Amino acid sequence: MTVLSLLIVLPLAASAVLGALPRTADGVARVVFAVVAGVEVVLIAGLWLAVGTPAAGQLAAEERLRWIPGLGVSYHLGVDGLSLPLLALTGVIFAACAVYDWRETDRPRARSALFLFLEATCVGLFAAQDLILFFLFFDLSIVAMYFVIAGWGHGDKTRSALKFFLYTFLGSLALLVGFIGLYLAAEPHTFDIPELARADVLADNPWAGWVLAAIVVGLVVKTPTVPFHTWLPPAHTDAPATGSAVLAGVLLKMGTYGFVRIAMPLLPEAWRAWAPVLIAVGIVSVLYGALVALAQNNLKRMIAYTSVNHMGYVVLAVGAAGAAGGADDTVRQTAVVGAVTQMVSHGLITGALFLLAGVLARRTGTYDLTAYGGLAASAPRFAGFFAVASFASLGLPGFSGFIAEFQIFAGSIGVVPISALALLGILITAALFLRAFQRVFTGPVRGVSAGFADLRPGEAVPTGGLLVLSVALGLFPAPVLDTIAPAAADVVTLVLRG
Repeated sequence: MTVLSLLIVLPLAASAVLGALPRTADGVARVVFAVVAGVEVVLIAGLWLAVGTPAAGQLAAEERLRWIPGLGVSYHLGVDGLSLPLLALTGVIFAACAVYDWRETDRPRARSALFLFLEATCVGLFAAQDLILFFLFFDLSIVAMYFVIAGWGHGDKTRSALKFFLYTFLGSLALLVGFIGLYLAAEPHTFDIPELARADVLADNPWAGWVLAAIVVGLVVKTPTVPFHTWLPPAHTDAPATGSAVLAGVLLKMGTYGFVRIAMPLLPEAWRAWAPVLIAVGIVSVLYGALVALAQNNLKRMIAYTSVNHMGYVVLAVGAAGAAGGADDTVRQTAVVGAVTQMVSHGLITGALFLLAGVLARRTGTYDLTAYGGLAASAPRFAGFFAVASFASLGLPGFSGFIAEFQIFAGSIGVVPISALALLGILITAALFLRAFQRVFTGPVRGVSAGFADLRPGEAVPTGGLLVLSVALGLFPAPVLDTIAPAAADVVTLVLRG
């Protein structure tokens, strides 16, 4: 068993063990969740150190076993510069959630088992090198998150969970149709991602655009972008804090990761043809997400709409990487590197923001911005953490968001100058976070801010850890960027071939 299989099997086995324990084993469940999540972080760090920077077009820690040979399906795992950073992001998000939920009293055994199962699906998806294996983990993550929202959410949790499930499951069906189209076009038939990328099975095929459309629909629903985003705000609003952190920090990246892993390299001709549409969708998502977030009085809904905004940057970048224009490959590569960096950056920052939002619900039971005032006087540590997370989210230099967005705009504008319209999104994002901070934390203490207890260690450590990693990536980005760059160059080469 390779380390990648171990990363999947370990949380899966721990989840099964917790599921078999009696209901009285709540204390054991917390320990198991925290220990397994910590071990996952250590294993992923060790894997990254061991493989270093995989060469362009090469997979590291590869494992391949026969699974359904009659259909060309294999248990094929491997990592490169696109998946390593997202594996690391997955590990730290789940570790932060394990610490944050340490004092959770609502069925902690079942909750811990479900989160460990969800971690296994996320790791499996980012390591999968077979389309059916990718689809399997994609679908299982939807099921797990449905139960997280429905079981431990609040508000209209049942409706929000159902809406999340139906939207994303419908997207997964579209994804499966696209995968079948690739399989039927391949000769011999296969679902193996590297083999399909090398063969370019739908080159000069009029069906390529339809296959890409099915795959892109499946991915943009999960991302999500306008107009497939409507499931996201209610899901985030009614999910528990750690559920929102995992949903925004990891699950949304399954969609954007699918662009660079599957859609772009496997359907390059169709991707180039539809690049203008993707660029338009990216720009609209950036501006729409920011403007609607600005209008929110519910903090969680506001953060949810900023995810539409930030994921729009990723769609803009990958669209620009395949657009027609005179820019050289280096500029396009910059856009793809920025897109992958944005996935990691958004996961760290928005994960921290949702955990901080959860503190409000724990103390007062409301996310309504108008119910607070002068909270900095009652909870100065909380105010400080929220200020740092807000500045990180709006892309201030010194944070990971700046590194990601600078590369996205440098690459996108270099290929498609109209991409500069999306710069307005940064201005609007700055306005909405400053507005929220002013309403909640400044002025005299009023409303539910009176007697508000400041951050506890179990809340400060996980949120602070995510923000420290954002600062580390913002100040010392070279190791991560150097890891991503060869794989990004390979994606650009595949997109522009032919």
